[in-house]
Amino acid sequence: MVAALSARGPDAQGVWADSSAALGHNRLAVVDLNGGRQPVVRADAHGEPLSVLVFSGEVYNHHQLRGELAARGHWFRNRSDSEVVLASVAEWGPHAVSRLDGMFAFAVWEPRRRRLTLARDRLGIKPLYYQYHAGQLRFASEPKALLAAEDADCTVDLDGFRELVLSSHPMISTPGRTAFTGIAELPPGHVLVSTPDGSRLRRYWSLEPREHDDDLPGTVCAVRSLVARSVHSNLEAEVPRCTLLSGGLDSSLIASLVRQGSALGQDTVSVDVGAGSAAASDDMARSPDAPFVEVMASHLGSRHRHVVITATALADPGLRQQVVSARDGLGLGDFDASLLLLFRAVRERHTVALSGEAADEVFGGYRWFHTGHHQADFPWRQVIDQGDLTRLLDPGLAAALDLPAHRHELYTQAVGELGHLDSASEQERQLRVNSYLNLTRFLPVLLERTDRLSMSTGLEVRVPFCDHRLVEYVFNAPWPMKTFDGREKSLLRAAAQGIVPEPVLARRKSPYPVTRDPAYRRALTGQVGELLRAGDSPALALLNTTAVSELLLAPGNSSRPADRFPREGLEFVLDLDSWLRLYRPRLTF
Repeated sequence: MVAALSARGPDAQGVWADSSAALGHNRLAVVDLNGGRQPVVRADAHGEPLSVLVFSGEVYNHHQLRGELAARGHWFRNRSDSEVVLASVAEWGPHAVSRLDGMFAFAVWEPRRRRLTLARDRLGIKPLYYQYHAGQLRFASEPKALLAAEDADCTVDLDGFRELVLSSHPMISTPGRTAFTGIAELPPGHVLVSTPDGSRLRRYWSLEPREHDDDLPGTVCAVRSLVARSVHSNLEAEVPRCTLLSGGLDSSLIASLVRQGSALGQDTVSVDVGAGSAAASDDMARSPDAPFVEVMASHLGSRHRHVVITATALADPGLRQQVVSARDGLGLGDFDASLLLLFRAVRERHTVALSGEAADEVFGGYRWFHTGHHQADFPWRQVIDQGDLTRLLDPGLAAALDLPAHRHELYTQAVGELGHLDSASEQERQLRVNSYLNLTRFLPVLLERTDRLSMSTGLEVRVPFCDHRLVEYVFNAPWPMKTFDGREKSLLRAAAQGIVPEPVLARRKSPYPVTRDPAYRRALTGQVGELLRAGDSPALALLNTTAVSELLLAPGNSSRPADRFPREGLEFVLDLDSWLRLYRPRLTF
């Protein structure tokens, strides 16, 4: 099981075990390179273990906690944050998790109490999965490790297959669920405590409506301060670090704040997915990144590297298998493939990268925040409807999945989690619901994607916009403040005034680039055609082969929204084939 996740921690491997428990760890050394090995053991005066920890991620306030714990009588052997986490649990028990700031997932075993504590950060930046199997509670950062056990059973039922589809192209996360029968996700902001008397799952953090008392200038000032604080806390690293730079508002603000907080300058990295990677007239309002990246690199005086990725590389079947393996599920086409190749290029020179991920979900950057959504459905419903790939499945299977009904059930459940202030108008309530859905059902898909693809290369990606204090504050700001200048992300743009160059401030939102090179579509068409001709794909039993064949003849004008389906459909068929070949699941539907 430990070996299955060796890519996440290429620097060291450790295992601790007694007669009741075993904990394993793969280390990516970032802080305290010579110390900080795991598992970390806290022992009594006789050397008997009191508690043992395995930990993934970073706790950014570990210096402050170390001082507080030292004053309470704790002592430390090294400078790592992992030892601070273990001491925190020893001092405050499972409630210690509320004192931690950062991105983390950890497990603490206390032999004398026979108590296992599993915990995950508030937004779900770092993953954690668990299962009850053969009388044991097993846990890991990724399902693949649980499936690597000698007695593992890789089974997928109808509910699991529904999750597999939902989490890819519709991009809806269902907290706690996975595609694999018996394997559960520890939801973001939760702690699981297991003893011989049973297990208890407890939520320790959630988004809650609160009164917002600041006026607009005060809100902008607070946002600027919170973002700056988060970025500066993300800078600690004893290994090479860079900033991912797209020339957009989010990454440009982070890079500008890094420059303020680092006397050594910084490295920046951008990506270009080749010919036709951006089109100003397309449905996502993309604009080329390169001119704005140049403006920012000059402004920052950074050591900049530009990574170019070709359509041939993106269409490589081997790369597709690597994406599917990294994610334990279906990918997002060249959106994922290019990101994996970018992370590999970054890892050649850096171990840590800062990313602008989550700014759109926190500040309202997507067009579906601004289109008067009032239907009882996920705000990104138009994207879901355009990418409804169930039309490619066997009609009987598609009917059994009944994704529209299930989607409505998930929507109702999510909306039911959120309370409202008595003073909130109906419009404000609906807009806050939209924000909540983006933060709890859409963002987790992106965070999982970033973690899996980056850690498969041994790269740690940090996301300053996921600071929980920032998220809570912006979540409760009135919607008119979030759009006060008539554009998306008004508060963030105002906070960046005087820090980010004007051309970047004036740029319209442009999402992560996808290739427009016709060679990519031709390669996909050829691969799907060969899959149909060979007739040996395990995916064929699940597909409507007539509908798939029609994809091969569909026009490929990718500048039109409705024309995204043929290409995404081809990617879906190839991903499904790869996933079935790699995992060989026992399907029970």
